Amino acid sequence: MPPTSDKTISPLPWQRELYLRLVYLWPLKAVGTSAFMVLFFWAYFSILRNPSREPWVMPEIWIDHWVPFTPWAFPVYASLWVYVSLAPALIGNLRGLLRFGLWVSLLCLVCLVIFWVFPTQVPDFPIDWSQHPSLSFLKGVDASGNACPSLHVASAVFAAYWMHHLLTAMRAPRGWIWASDLFCVAIAWSTLATLQHVALDALAGALAGWVFALLSLRAADVKLSP
Repeated sequence: MPPTSDKTISPLPWQRELYLRLVYLWPLKAVGTSAFMVLFFWAYFSILRNPSREPWVMPEIWIDHWVPFTPWAFPVYASLWVYVSLAPALIGNLRGLLRFGLWVSLLCLVCLVIFWVFPTQVPDFPIDWSQHPSLSFLKGVDASGNACPSLHVASAVFAAYWMHHLLTAMRAPRGWIWASDLFCVAIAWSTLATLQHVALDALAGALAGWVFALLSLRAADVKLSP
């Protein structure tokens, strides 16, 4: 009998796998992510401007009094659109991309239906928004509507679960996973610090993102590697 070999195939270094994931179908990822955002904003603002009835003002709870108004939190708030783009960028096969796209679409669709059926808005805070140009622009565009559940938080939590899964599969350093988790927490904090949402909006959004993330990642046979 031929001698058995003790040689095993070593996994790729995580840096190499990171590169392979990033370049895999990158034009499709870039175009698909951009098209998704354009379609989402069209639907979001259509519902915002045409609610089914008078929006209900969301109440504040004790958590809201723990988070002070922080104008410089706006860049953190806006960074969501970078953060949610990282997960699809790190997916290394078409099946994984389609799965991510399907479930994030379902998350957004369910939240948009809630916004239309049960429109909500944040309280009218006694802030002179003219003293904060970036936030003044945001308030003018977003009108502080479509509040509960916070799709900002829901999307961040959904992306954070996928990032955790992908970075673990890549054997990336634990610091990267912690940084991703902190990024998600910072985005959730920014929704309260900019007064775009109250705590109940954020908690409902976190729950929605968690549920859809678990459902999207529940199948053990889905491989997200190159």
